[in-house]
Amino acid sequence: MIQIKDLEKFYKTEEVQTIALNKLSFEVKEGEFVTIMGPSGCGKSTLLNILGLLDDPDGGSFIFNGTEVNNYNERKRSELRKHNIGFVFQSFNLIDELTVFENVELPLLYTGVKRTQRKKKVEEVLEKMQIMHRKNHFPQQLSGGQQQRVAVARAVVNNPKLILADEPTGNLDSINGNQVMDLLIDLNEAGTTIVMVTHSEHDAKYSHRIVRMLDGQKVTENVLI
Repeated sequence: MIQIKDLEKFYKTEEVQTIALNKLSFEVKEGEFVTIMGPSGCGKSTLLNILGLLDDPDGGSFIFNGTEVNNYNERKRSELRKHNIGFVFQSFNLIDELTVFENVELPLLYTGVKRTQRKKKVEEVLEKMQIMHRKNHFPQQLSGGQQQRVAVARAVVNNPKLILADEPTGNLDSINGNQVMDLLIDLNEAGTTIVMVTHSEHDAKYSHRIVRMLDGQKVTENVLI
């Protein structure tokens, strides 16, 4: 599904150039659950932003589902992102002014799904995430674990091929964190490819493979199953 080769990303100021990714290469097969680990500043989040078509690399190749996407314009990137990729963030990134139902519904609005079909899809995923009873609540009325369930529901409502998760349990206690990881496992077992960035060795053990980064490069790779 994902093939990156010699990927480079630089951040420049007037005085200094920082290398975020330094000729990074690796692959993610369809249906895999891959964890990216490493110290802060090693390039993990930069990599996730590029995989999610939210940022451009400065060099190298990025092939998604057999197509080189480095040269896509923003319209093509947006279309690819909307139909293929779901995002789960540490800070949930829910919209406070929208209800749970409306937050989860957003990706369907962006892709032009009709109203009756949107209602059906949203209610199905809220039931799956065991948060249906909160559909008319606002994010600030929910616990952290409930908010992350809503965020996962929003990420998967369009049935994306790929989920990118950035520290998905970082703001949760261990019980809620384990529940979120169980949700990701269920999604992966149903066929969704997952790439997760985390500092948690505990969470990393849920994945098939751990790629460890340092200074923008892959330094080790461990297959768990």
